[in-house]
Amino acid sequence: MAKEKFYGTGRRKSSIARVYVMPGTGKITINKRDIDEYFGLETLKVVVRQPLAATETADKFDVIVNVHGGGTTGQAGAIRHGLSRALLQADADYRPVLKKAGFLTRDPRMKERKKYGLKAARRAPQFSKR
Repeated sequence: MAKEKFYGTGRRKSSIARVYVMPGTGKITINKRDIDEYFGLETLKVVVRQPLAATETADKFDVIVNVHGGGTTGQAGAIRHGLSRALLQADADYRPVLKKAGFLTRDPRMKERKKYGLKAARRAPQFSKR
C-alpha cells in the first residue's frame, strides 16, 4: 500500500456516499459521527460493515464517510458500495471476493416518477360505477 488514503463513491436510490479508507484500527465515522450514533438499526450497521467482513479487514482500516440524500437504508447501501470501491483502490486482490458478494454492482432500482392523471406512479384514482 503506497498511498495513504483510498477513495470510493457509492450510490443507492437517491443517496450518494463519499468513502475514504485509510490504514487504522477499524473506526467507522459517518458525517463526523460514530456509526453506532448515526445508524439506529443494527441491520444497517451490518450492511455497512459487510465489505470489511468479506475481505477480513475490519480492524485494518479506518473509514470516513460523507453521505447525503435519501433515507437510512439507501444511505447504508451507498456506503457499502463506496466502501467496496475504496477497498479495491487499496488492494485489487479483494475484487473476486467483493464481486462474488455483489458489493461492486450499482443497484439500478430507482423511484418511478408520478404520471399525470394518476395519484402516484401507478396508483389510479378510485373507480366508482355510479
